[in-house]
Amino acid sequence: MLVEYTGHITIADDSGLEVDALDGAPGVHSARYAGENASDQDRIVKLLDTLQNVPNERRSGRFICAVAIAEPLAQVQVVRAACEGRIIRAPRGVSGFGYDPVFVPVGYDKTFAELGDEIKNQISHRAKALGEARELLSEIICEKRC
Repeated sequence: MLVEYTGHITIADDSGLEVDALDGAPGVHSARYAGENASDQDRIVKLLDTLQNVPNERRSGRFICAVAIAEPLAQVQVVRAACEGRIIRAPRGVSGFGYDPVFVPVGYDKTFAELGDEIKNQISHRAKALGEARELLSEIICEKRC
């Protein structure tokens, strides 16, 4: 692991989309869901094709983000966060990336791609996970220096 090589705290993150009707797929394979060199558009097309016959009430899912913090000579700590929502039938919006144009978070009627960065950065899975990771990192640093 990089932490062993550098001797410094190391942070890594990963995110994915879990769709309930697909038993959690694409999940950890979100970036490669339509193939190794597929574009965001290719992944969206594959997801929507796969969900074509799934009724709206069964199109629930969530974005998941995990952030790992590794310290020298300590166990890796992982925080996870989710943003619940649903997958719509056609892409909407132009901002964001990945599956943002087809994901509508709970409590909103716009996709992540329509909400814009300011709102998305307050409610997203990544924002939540990084907020928790920041708190954990503060605790780790304080234990060493306070």
